[in-house]
Amino acid sequence: MRHSLLRGALVCLLLTPVVGGCVLPPDTAKPSAQMLQADARALVYGRTASEVLNNPQLRDKVQALFAADWAPPTPGGVGKLTLAAPQYFERGGPLRMVHVGDADYIAVTGCAVQMCAGRRGLLLVREGAEVLMARIDEGGFSHQYAFGPGQTTGNVGGAATVLDSAVLELTRATGGDPYPQPAP
Repeated sequence: MRHSLLRGALVCLLLTPVVGGCVLPPDTAKPSAQMLQADARALVYGRTASEVLNNPQLRDKVQALFAADWAPPTPGGVGKLTLAAPQYFERGGPLRMVHVGDADYIAVTGCAVQMCAGRRGLLLVREGAEVLMARIDEGGFSHQYAFGPGQTTGNVGGAATVLDSAVLELTRATGGDPYPQPAP
């Protein structure tokens, strides 16, 4: 009798979600993205990744975007990048324009010279340069960054969807890999 009650209780617990329905969070829809024809807007802060990162109009914002990750990592730094953020843009790719959601962005891609295939960076500069977003990929781990009005540490998830949409569109539009290729 005791086993019957326990078995019945277990069956009820297992069937309740099926009968009552499971509550799942809604899918976070990625905003639509489209690569734009590169024009003068793509070059407004420089012609290379290095020029963009060091542009006087952007330099302080870019450093604030990456915060502590801008500098080389210190021993024992947990959760930090293995290199300083600028190193992920040492080998810069072509500057492009991408439209994500309702905004146009300058897309700056790059990679670390010593490990181009595994250490890559994407910087998105929204028109007007008030909002910046970045994604650093390190061999399977992605770090997202956001800076500007409405971009807070707690809102990096929103930036992540924009960054993901941009990467997917750049990958589609370039026919494969939007990042610079490793040196032979």
